[in-house]
Amino acid sequence: MYEFEKYLAPSQHEVTELVRLHPFALVVTNGGGAGGAPTVTHTPVIIERMASDGGFVGGVMLGHIARKNPQWRQLTDGDPVLLVFSGPHGYVSPTTYADDPNVPTWDYAAVHLTARVTVLDGPGDGMYVVTRTVEELERLEPTEWDMESSLPTFERIVGGIVSFRFELIEQRAVFKLSQDKPREVRERVAAASRARGCPYGDVAELVERVGGHR
Repeated sequence: MYEFEKYLAPSQHEVTELVRLHPFALVVTNGGGAGGAPTVTHTPVIIERMASDGGFVGGVMLGHIARKNPQWRQLTDGDPVLLVFSGPHGYVSPTTYADDPNVPTWDYAAVHLTARVTVLDGPGDGMYVVTRTVEELERLEPTEWDMESSLPTFERIVGGIVSFRFELIEQRAVFKLSQDKPREVRERVAAASRARGCPYGDVAELVERVGGHR
């Protein structure tokens, strides 16, 4: 992903929070698609460990896919994998600019993490990754669900998945949030997004909080 200088992430904290709060990722691997195109699977990917400096590079993430999905069979340990995380985003109409001529755009925040993959298919691997995934996702809920009584059910069906460890080697992020517009325009962009219900996440909050950093 190309990182525009004026749309760089305002902080590592913002990058980490986007990934943590929007864990439903695209797992992109080389080949396997029609005409040699990449193969992509939508699946939750969670943070297992951040790097010692608090960033992603040098950290570890975990994920899993259905065993019936042939993507995992295309992978060899150490292969590069791209993990794509999409945050809030939304259309920006020129009506918010209050001048003509002008052009529409799209505000968004996204993080791409490149990793070396290890396929985890040993005894206990699936249960570990699934329970860790549930732990992380339940932390995003108003009331956390206690999975303890359901663990026997997990154990009965966990053979239907294959898990992965992703060792992170590169981070790229774009936070395009009307930073190049005056404050009054950003306010109108946020208000318009709220008026239509922010259908793709609360991009209005990001425009207000992050868009004014530059």
